[in-house]
Amino acid sequence: MRKDTRRTFLKLGTVTGAGLLVAGDFLIDRKSAPASRVSGLQRPKWRSTPSHSMTALQSVVTLKPYVDPLPIPPVIQLKSGTVNSITMSAFQQKLHRDLPPTTVWGFQGSYPGPTLEARQGIPVQVQWINDLPTSHFLPIDNSIHGAESTQPPVRNVVHLHGHKIWPQDDGYPEAWSTPDGKTGPYYNSNPYVYPNDQPATTLWYHDHGLGITRLNNYAGLSGIYLIRSSSEDALNLPQRPYEIPLALQDRMFNSDGSLLYPTAVGGTHPQWIPEFFGDTVLVNGKVWPYLEVEPRKYRFRLLNGSNARFYHLTLQECDGNGKPNGSPGPPIFQIGTDGGLLPAALKLTDFLIAPAERFDFVIDFAGLRGKSFVFQNDAPAPYPSGGEVVPNDVIMFRVTKSLAAPDTSSLPSKLSDISLHDPALAVRERHLPLTEIDRPSDDFPVIGMLDQLHWSDAVTEDPQVGALEIWNLVNATHDAHPIHVHLVQFQAWERRPFDKSTFLASGQVVFTGPPVPPDANERPAWKDTIKAYPHMVTRILAKFDLPTGTQVTPGQRFRYVWHCHMLEHEDNEMMRPFEVVAP
Repeated sequence: MRKDTRRTFLKLGTVTGAGLLVAGDFLIDRKSAPASRVSGLQRPKWRSTPSHSMTALQSVVTLKPYVDPLPIPPVIQLKSGTVNSITMSAFQQKLHRDLPPTTVWGFQGSYPGPTLEARQGIPVQVQWINDLPTSHFLPIDNSIHGAESTQPPVRNVVHLHGHKIWPQDDGYPEAWSTPDGKTGPYYNSNPYVYPNDQPATTLWYHDHGLGITRLNNYAGLSGIYLIRSSSEDALNLPQRPYEIPLALQDRMFNSDGSLLYPTAVGGTHPQWIPEFFGDTVLVNGKVWPYLEVEPRKYRFRLLNGSNARFYHLTLQECDGNGKPNGSPGPPIFQIGTDGGLLPAALKLTDFLIAPAERFDFVIDFAGLRGKSFVFQNDAPAPYPSGGEVVPNDVIMFRVTKSLAAPDTSSLPSKLSDISLHDPALAVRERHLPLTEIDRPSDDFPVIGMLDQLHWSDAVTEDPQVGALEIWNLVNATHDAHPIHVHLVQFQAWERRPFDKSTFLASGQVVFTGPPVPPDANERPAWKDTIKAYPHMVTRILAKFDLPTGTQVTPGQRFRYVWHCHMLEHEDNEMMRPFEVVAP
């Protein structure tokens, strides 16, 4: 197994005569990033200091939880053999009983977008149509790479997150188009082909435009995509109307109902904030909704679609207003994650879900008629260091509906077979640093980086088609980062603490403790997004297979991306291209 340790160190404060800060073999132009360094201290204190606060830390309005029913997005069964047209547009939608209609962006006139459904192994074609306004209603920062004033303010490209797909259909960040016909350098005018060459699972689709992904998603451009299969059908899990998507997103509001996206005062960029944390939680586009349920089993497809917020959720019994009474709710049986079903259901009382992760679970409300339960959140923001607003309320379940018919669904003891990758078969091991460059005066973040390189630098991750690799995500920051790798469903292997000071000084990874096994819902499991915890090396095993039947020629290169899925990080350099190379 070959080990790749290039670009794994940063010499702090070394300045050349040419005015460049030497970072290993990577140079930072001091004209654009003056006197910066990699963060090695506690989480910056800028959030709580008046001179470096955001323009607004909470919504202008106060909203009452649990007064609106949970909306269920419409369902579109994607048809094979024809082109399925789906349009992005702006419209108004009521997001809370006490708010005026809010201008949002969505798909097919829905925020979140409709739930798209396909069958395993049956390719479908989707033509994404951009009918949005030509001006943005959220604050664009032209100092961010890819969002310069020379770029169109509204440009969009849709990424089907977690899909095993060809690069031209993956929603590459520079494959954008505009409402008035302008296109990016990687634009694909043809309908996107989704091969659905993977097990039944919960995926999601969202905007991926370079430099403004955080804004386009905040405006509403996301939705859930389900792949179904005959093997999953045979499990007799709860089906519609007892199978319900739950898309979690946090937001802020102005008094007129408009979305509030704050900007930094005294920051390192004119508009950019390091992370967005809202004081309200929307589920399926509604603020703190309730769902009336029957006393029976329900299946929930949970997506964390927030820009940056982690959620630690506990199901608790509550009164009619949503106040917990100290009693636990019914158990949560997790049956699936990003890439599909787990081998067997996991009985949980709580769970932590990072941005872009999906959890598939069953809750049985049988015998609980007349009771109510709430999902409560207490995850610090940013995770795990905290310092920002944490909304506790999420969604209420009221067991108030009569049983329409006997519940004949089941929760089988076996769900799927997952063969574990053998690390000994990996052909290459890569150390991939996660670092942050901060302003020395007050630790205000400047940018985040992967492998200590910018988006526009040459590709350095180049696995061969079909190769198994070990990627060591070396997190030298104080935040947990949800790292997403396009194309593949990978496997979590282990996490290990390491000496950050030694790493930052020399690039050497010195472990300071034994391996920590992944959580039970991370291994054995298929993942496309993994929590890379601070001061830990998160090790994943990824096999870089292309869709079945792909014709390749020797040396052919297939370009994808990997990135942090905290969208403010992704937009500001914490994203890198990689290429899968045909041998």
